[in-house]
Amino acid sequence: MTTPKHPKRAHIAMFSIAAHGHVNPSLEVIRELVARGHRVTYAIPHLFEEKVAETGAEPVLYRTTLPGPDDDPAAWGTTLLDNVEPFLDDAIQALPQLIEAYEGGGGAGVPDLVLHDISSYPAGVLAERWGVPAITLSPNLVAWQGYEEEVAKPMWAEPRQTPRGKAYFEKFDAWLKEYGVPKDVDEFWGRYDHTLVLIPKALQPNADRVDLEKNVFVGACQGDRGAQGGWQRPADAERVALVSLGSSFTKQPAFYRECAKAFGDLPGWHLVLQVGKHVSADDLGPLPANVEVRNWVPQLAILKQADVFITHAGAGGSQEGLATATPMVAVPQAVDQFGNADMLQGLGVARHVPTEEATAEHLREVVLALVDDPQVARRLAAIQQDMTAEGGTPRAADLIEAELPAR
Repeated sequence: MTTPKHPKRAHIAMFSIAAHGHVNPSLEVIRELVARGHRVTYAIPHLFEEKVAETGAEPVLYRTTLPGPDDDPAAWGTTLLDNVEPFLDDAIQALPQLIEAYEGGGGAGVPDLVLHDISSYPAGVLAERWGVPAITLSPNLVAWQGYEEEVAKPMWAEPRQTPRGKAYFEKFDAWLKEYGVPKDVDEFWGRYDHTLVLIPKALQPNADRVDLEKNVFVGACQGDRGAQGGWQRPADAERVALVSLGSSFTKQPAFYRECAKAFGDLPGWHLVLQVGKHVSADDLGPLPANVEVRNWVPQLAILKQADVFITHAGAGGSQEGLATATPMVAVPQAVDQFGNADMLQGLGVARHVPTEEATAEHLREVVLALVDDPQVARRLAAIQQDMTAEGGTPRAADLIEAELPAR
């Protein structure tokens, strides 16, 4: 256990949503803060109660209206407003629950400091209400100087002109005003004074234009994942390929069949297919003996032994591939994954292959070229060294403790 660095035990409140990609990156930081002697409460829907409790934090449960990680990804819709409206609606209904939990009969008590994932709108409101410091934890890229003009304004130009878009921003502003937040939505949403970026700087687009006074890259915050179980490389496997599209956008049986064709019966290769909860081995048809199909795998444990990682290029998977110096084939499915795929390819450690081009022949060709390229191995080793220097979990905890109010 780490020796507590802060002179007195503080109450730190963490807020997130029920999504693996938003919860998992914070867990080791939370575990470290608890080990340093702090009381940490973690506001989360019940689906993640056990995972949060395992860190030693106290789960503060609230009901959510957001689609869950086991729901069909189609529940998120297809347009920008489809994607963002559920977060605001969920925040509006969740905030009274959280006020009751922390100020009323819930017993959590007002914290000394608020930590929150970028997806938790109520956390910013509560920090203003309580007059306590707030630190944002970003599990993916952050805005750079020029982001507003280059990305945000063009992306929102059309939706903002529609009746639905105008109603969304009016509703958001009214909610902030109702709770006394002295900001409009453009000042409140995504404008954070202090952010710990839980990805390596190598994955950040336009990193040279990021305001490092407000954003600190601490890199991957990984810890001992022995509780997730291990994985043993088969004795006859000369090469191992891991395929995973993460936890949400996994309903891709045709893609998995192409992967099986690419590596099934390929001499010396063993293929691990993580297919999620929407696909089963039966959906893939007859498979060669060297193809291992699982709904879930201890990803980091396998990557430490794998020779290549075929990934959707989510922030978590991308940095795990970098941390284990594993060459990657990026097959993005949604949101920030396309940008991550381009970043990984630009670093010279991966190839970006669109889903529609991910045929068995192309995947095999790309993978064999990657694993036999000594330049790829050298670049991965250099990035791995840089990531170690970023500090990870201990540095993140140090920076959080530094913001705790003096007693």
